[in-house]
Amino acid sequence: MKNIPRLHFAHLPTPIEELPRLSAHLGGPRLLVKRDDQTGLAFGGNKTRKLEFLVAEALEQGAKTLISGGALQSNHCRQTAAAAARFGLDCILVLNGEMPDKPSANLLLDQLFGAQIIAIPDRNERDRVLQETFDKAVADGRKPYLVPYGGSSPTGALGYAFAVEELMGQMKDLRVLKELGGLDYIVFGTSSGGTHAGLVLGQRVFGFKGKVLGISIDESEEWLKSRVSQLASEASEKLGERIRFAPADVAANADYCAAGYGVLTDAEREAVTLFAKYEGLLLDPVYTGRAAAGMIDLIRKGYFTKEETVLFWHTGGQPALFAEKYANKI
Repeated sequence: MKNIPRLHFAHLPTPIEELPRLSAHLGGPRLLVKRDDQTGLAFGGNKTRKLEFLVAEALEQGAKTLISGGALQSNHCRQTAAAAARFGLDCILVLNGEMPDKPSANLLLDQLFGAQIIAIPDRNERDRVLQETFDKAVADGRKPYLVPYGGSSPTGALGYAFAVEELMGQMKDLRVLKELGGLDYIVFGTSSGGTHAGLVLGQRVFGFKGKVLGISIDESEEWLKSRVSQLASEASEKLGERIRFAPADVAANADYCAAGYGVLTDAEREAVTLFAKYEGLLLDPVYTGRAAAGMIDLIRKGYFTKEETVLFWHTGGQPALFAEKYANKI
């Protein structure tokens, strides 16, 4: 395996916990949770694993500025801004949405970390503005490094390939997993595809025998299968010889995202409430709330057997609970 530049600032390994009360309430499979909301950087989240590789690559290239984009309450941008602050880099964020009079939640944290915010009302303009911002930073001598949406590049995907290696080590050591004979499913939220691609790659490289199921937050099943298989294939070249992944190698469910990105429905409200009420565990309204809502519906439909063990991979995002857009709607 190739030697890959990586920084080590995430709090790893993240714990695995049982969810016995929620499992009993739903009457379905045994439920566990992998707590990537505890990766440590700026309230944690899944992007921290990706940023260990992305920031290392940026520094190796001599970058002085990280540039990225997302929604106004982007968890990815919050962690990117924090990583930039930690390593003495400037940060510019192109965020779609109307700037509020009083910033809250992730947006407030972006500003605390010193990020320059460029707000645009129209999400369809984000790619153009992001490229213009990058080009201007180049012209101004700021030596920018473009962090892709969600950290979802072949480099970023490596964070979750190695997360599978971490999980495999925990499966050997944790009493509960030895007693249960391993995991049947990993379930998580998927959107830009980087986490999904990393898990699919790690599954192949490190020999995870269970199934990897992404619940779409906003993209079609066809798009996810194509995007994730391509990313996983490209990321594999960074480890050694290319592994070709086909769309058929990717499991994705897009049944729960019809309402649109960031649109809170009764399903997300119920999921957030159930995890809080039965396990004292907080989800976010956009990503883990939707992914958990999908998992809960699949449990109720009998998709998993009662004898199976399902690991919900918690990708973080709880600061969004305090955003004005969601705070009074949960």
